[in-house]
Amino acid sequence: MLKKVDRMIEYENLKKVNAEFEREFRESFDLFLQSGSYILDKEVEKFESNFSSYNKSRYCIGVGNGTDALTLALKAADLQAGDEVIVPSNTYIAPILSVINLGLRPVFVEPDIRTYTIDPEKIKKNISPASKAIIAVHLYGKPCQMEEIVRICNENKLALIEDCAQAHGAEYHGQKVGNFGIGAFSFYPTKNLGALGDAGGLTCNDFRMKEKLRALRNYGAVEKNRHEYVGYNSRLDEIQARFLNIKLKSLDKINQHKKKLAAIYLESLQGDFILPVVQKNIDDVFHIFAIRHEQRDKLRAFLLKNGVNTAIHYPVPPHLQPCMKGLTEGEFPISEKIHETILSLPISYGHSVKDIETVCKVLNRF
Repeated sequence: MLKKVDRMIEYENLKKVNAEFEREFRESFDLFLQSGSYILDKEVEKFESNFSSYNKSRYCIGVGNGTDALTLALKAADLQAGDEVIVPSNTYIAPILSVINLGLRPVFVEPDIRTYTIDPEKIKKNISPASKAIIAVHLYGKPCQMEEIVRICNENKLALIEDCAQAHGAEYHGQKVGNFGIGAFSFYPTKNLGALGDAGGLTCNDFRMKEKLRALRNYGAVEKNRHEYVGYNSRLDEIQARFLNIKLKSLDKINQHKKKLAAIYLESLQGDFILPVVQKNIDDVFHIFAIRHEQRDKLRAFLLKNGVNTAIHYPVPPHLQPCMKGLTEGEFPISEKIHETILSLPISYGHSVKDIETVCKVLNRF
């Protein structure tokens, strides 16, 4: 008989996640105050160098947040109003909003029901003369099938943008995500590499693209008061760059911890839970550990009653959001099925092995 849980296992506790970094954060913040330098200075340059080195990318461009990173990537691809961008039907809404806000047309493509990432075979069926780009979202920390997606882009002359917001450090056949096309990263506080506020970045391997992205983030200026492009104000703050530089040194450790917790789930859970699929040569960093169950809402209530808090990523697919009315076409039953049955279990850097073993016991009791 399972003993009653005497404390709540939270889904996420950012104070716990950042506890080991607090002393360095405070010391760095004092240096930040003394520097008198707040935006796009030495710490941003240092982070850009450190992150590009970590990601094995030639260049990194720090920006305000992950959604801006996607918008700037699309802008840099020189798409025209009305051009079609292929996007997954199963994703967070951010990449869809980036497409629409630039006057582009999103074309939804269903995911592979096993991986939850966009299905390359279905991409092929949705390419038209108006198709100009693909956004591949490495959802939950699992890389997409990049070999096939790159082939499709090359054959059809499509720009490739990778939404790496949930996949810092993830690899496809030994290559880190963000190196197959333009990589767009979010460093929102809950990410595997999380800042203490909004922050984002872009990776690329082409010098001219790097220069263009650097200009676009700063009012389109190639140099002070010379505006080559219609740009944006999306600059990474020095203070967030400082925090990210501190945490980046521990990113592999963070990822390994989450993989260790994921392994406990994968080995311990019994019954009719649909677990994340493990694939050869695809290194998943488990930003989110998502299971599926036909009685998702009943399961979630049971877990909460027994001291386990969970989350849903995401309860409503993009095409059914109120703001999408009149902007999308087609039916997307696979995406809807996923969103109706998906449940995110605790798997943060702030959780212990004991926490996850307790969650497994409660789940197996259900």
